[in-house]
Amino acid sequence: MKVLVADKISPSGVEYLRKQPEIEVVEAYGSSQEKILELVGDVDAVIVRSETKITKEVIEAAPSLKAVGRAGVGVDNIDVEAATNRGIIVMNTPGGNTVATAELTFTHLLCGARPVAQAAASMREGKWDRKKFSGTELFRKTLGICGVGRIGGEVARRAQAFGMKVLAYDPYLAPSRAKSLDIEPVELDQLISEADYITVHMPKTERTANLIDEAAFEKMKDGVRIFNCARGGLINEAALVSALKSGKVAAAGLDVFEGEPLAEDSELRKLPNVVLTPHLGASTQEAQENVGVEVAEAILEALAGGVIMNAVNMPSVDKKTLETLKPYLDLAAKLGTVVQQVSPESIEKLKVTYWGKLVDLDANPVTRSVMYGYLQGISGENVNHVNAPLLIKSLGIEVEVTKSNVESDYTELIQLEAINGSGKTYSVSGTVIGKTHMPRIVELNGRDVEATPDGILLILENQDVPGIVGTLGQILGRVEVNIAAMSLSRNEIGGKALTVLALDSEPGKETLEEISTHSAISNVMLVKA
Repeated sequence: MKVLVADKISPSGVEYLRKQPEIEVVEAYGSSQEKILELVGDVDAVIVRSETKITKEVIEAAPSLKAVGRAGVGVDNIDVEAATNRGIIVMNTPGGNTVATAELTFTHLLCGARPVAQAAASMREGKWDRKKFSGTELFRKTLGICGVGRIGGEVARRAQAFGMKVLAYDPYLAPSRAKSLDIEPVELDQLISEADYITVHMPKTERTANLIDEAAFEKMKDGVRIFNCARGGLINEAALVSALKSGKVAAAGLDVFEGEPLAEDSELRKLPNVVLTPHLGASTQEAQENVGVEVAEAILEALAGGVIMNAVNMPSVDKKTLETLKPYLDLAAKLGTVVQQVSPESIEKLKVTYWGKLVDLDANPVTRSVMYGYLQGISGENVNHVNAPLLIKSLGIEVEVTKSNVESDYTELIQLEAINGSGKTYSVSGTVIGKTHMPRIVELNGRDVEATPDGILLILENQDVPGIVGTLGQILGRVEVNIAAMSLSRNEIGGKALTVLALDSEPGKETLEEISTHSAISNVMLVKA
């Protein structure tokens, strides 16, 4: 079998592959895309970092390709969809760069407090200017951390060692996790207004893009210091430039940018109070050694038909078990996505209960699929079936799994409950039906419903009074939003009812507000399943 190592990984990783008698290793560092297209014609696996792009065209040119390994966390340079359609396993190396990125963040923090980089440049020019490079101390200052996952948590520990007070903004951070880290969870506005130093450690999603914008800078203390070693675009660069020029921000440190590589004429390059590094988060000997060996081991195991490790497009199970579990994996992810949207942002526990066939099977991949679905709206492209348990744990969320032998109304059933700190439960249950195993939601917050967890669902509670269905039809029809299906559930005549509408398109904010103003309608939610 042939393995193409397209980007340079640690020598230990390459040597590990070369020691396997059945593996032929081809090293092709720095190859053009055209050269890669030539080389993949007879390879069984490809290893990349961030330089080489494994596009749909590359995948189509590689008929023997079985696995693609990324020595790193992200897989944005790999067409995962095209690979999945071809049955090609895509793997990454989660967790290998946690300490490296946390330490780089703290390096930037220290350089923001003490202008070491600027002083070093001045010394090289033959100067001796002590007054110009006076700094400030971290001791007894307040650090605001946006995003307290694996890396954010490591940064918090290092900040405490320097005697800093740590505030944390993370909508999905459980109180128990905050307590264990000895940090104070706050809302974003409070963090922004009280922190002397701010660092961001969130994935870039619709919700977090431009998290720190012009309005946020206006609320900050004069002389605040701000840092980003996570993802470009979390801090609005134009707003940051203005704040650096005005003195609102005394210093900044950036390892990631909205566009990479950073443009040569970027204003950030010209500002004396900002330290820039070229995306070095994972660039330590230890991190590269770890991910190089890790990806080599994963590729070898995949080619040998063993247990799949660190797969981003499939659970780590053997093929026979996977075939049996497939319908439930899809259902579980849908249930996770739905319960995340109908429950509060901060929960303590996810409780998964299985009935039927899953009681006798290894349901671990299905549980991972639940977590994956729950995290999709939180962690965006960074989440997969492999790192979902790690990300859930970093949020302080306990996952409890129960296999029930108690009789159920359904032959196969998965119930998912999200429980907050006060013990309030939000639930959704689902099953699969028919020969095609189509997923169905059959319960929502204790009410019997029947809905397909696909596309856009409009969920609302209302008084059981005449005219509700007609009103909804009129309002949605006026904006040309078609109702594909409807499920109604009431506890008694004239009592509380739960209505679930499957829609062909998404209604606008004004339409939802109009629906919510109806005297008999309450708690309107739009869920994307």
